[in-house]
Amino acid sequence: MADSSTLASLGRMVVQKRGKVGIRTTAREIGLSPATLSRVENGQLPDLENFTKICRWLEIDPARLLGFDPTDLDRPTVAVHFRSRETMTTETAAALQDLILAAQRALDESD
Repeated sequence: MADSSTLASLGRMVVQKRGKVGIRTTAREIGLSPATLSRVENGQLPDLENFTKICRWLEIDPARLLGFDPTDLDRPTVAVHFRSRETMTTETAAALQDLILAAQRALDESD
């Protein structure tokens, strides 16, 4: 696969590797439902479990698709993911952001 592989290219990569093999056969090989595989091929992003299965089948490091530099992977990193549904105030989210950024700076300084 080309080094320009990105998360947006996941579906195209699956289509390319699958070639003329049927979607049901390929889905079974990967461990997905045919409907899920079809959605991925049409550009929808899979959940984390299915993303992992697809990357394993493609024989590609998930970090590469997510845009991570492999040399940064050994460095401790602070990360957070908020649900898209609003569950907190803007002020609380801003305070959490400041806390997370401070933790990342502390980790960076300890290296």
